Order: sequence, then C-alpha cells, then structure tokens
Amino acid sequence: MSQKSVCVYCGSRNGANSAYSNAAQQFGTLLAEEGWRLVYGAGDVGLMGEVARAAQSAGGDTFGVIPVHLLQREVGKTDLTRFVVTETMHERKKVMIMNADAVIVLPGGPGSLDELFEALTWRQLGLHDKPILIMNVDGYWDTLHELLQQVIGQGFADASLSDFITWVDGPDAAMSALRKVLN
Repeated sequence: MSQKSVCVYCGSRNGANSAYSNAAQQFGTLLAEEGWRLVYGAGDVGLMGEVARAAQSAGGDTFGVIPVHLLQREVGKTDLTRFVVTETMHERKKVMIMNADAVIVLPGGPGSLDELFEALTWRQLGLHDKPILIMNVDGYWDTLHELLQQVIGQGFADASLSDFITWVDGPDAAMSALRKVLN
C-alpha cells in the first residue's frame, strides 16, 4: 500500500487567533503519526511553517512546492524531505494537487482561497476527484460556508458543489474524515 499524501493550504501568516497555529501544529503532528506525507507550499512562515515543523518533529515526510518569486518572501523551507521550486504560482498549485490524495484548507488569506477555489473548480469540472476538506477552526470559515450556500442558492452552482467539500472543526475531526476517504 502506497503512502497517502495530504495537500494543506493555509496562511503564510499566523492570524489573530492562537487557535489557528495550535490547529496547524496539531494537524502536522497527526499527519506524521498517521504515516501520511504533508504536501504544502514550502514556506517556513505563518501556518505553513507551523504545520511543516510539526510534521518534521513527528518524523513525517514533507513535500514542499514554492515558486521562485516567493523563495525569500515565504522563506523557502529547504530542509524538507522534498523541496520543489516552480516558475509560477499556477505550476505550484498543479504540482501540489497532483502529488496529493486529498486537500485540506486551514485558516488563511487570499492565497489559500485561490488554492481552494482552483481545487474546487477542478473537482467540479471533473479534472480530479480528490476529497476537499475545510478545517473551520473557531468558526474562521463560517462566512465562506454562507457564501458557497449563496452561490448555490442563487443558481450559480449546482447543489452538488456542497458534496465536494467536507467541513470539519479541527485536527481530530479532519483526521477522522481523512481516514474514511483515504483508507
């Protein structure tokens, strides 16, 4: 049985609530303990750095992908198991999702939303069938959930869009949901 890989999209900042960093650290640890590989944006800042350092500390396999123009800004974490530098953001996103069995979104900003919506759109178009989870730590993504319901309610997406996303409240719930879809 091959090793499972989980693509984590999350902030390059820690955010205003310490619960976000705690969730990132716990999730990185749980991924490693499960024997699953972390696939992420290769930064050593914000929640990206938190999840990667936690996975590494727990002995986990880490696969980071960063575009050349973000090497300094996101402090490219070169001590990963595998470190890939791409030319563009688009190439980064493609390499990340193609090297993962599932996607999870932790709290983050515009970049995390961009990554989520690309993965969601690709799923909607049938370009992949990977599970997409959103970790709604302390209700961070509540308004996103409402927005997606509005998009469906106003006829801009089919109700099946909701079926492509699994909402979880924290790291333990995320791991439970991932075990169901990956094992």
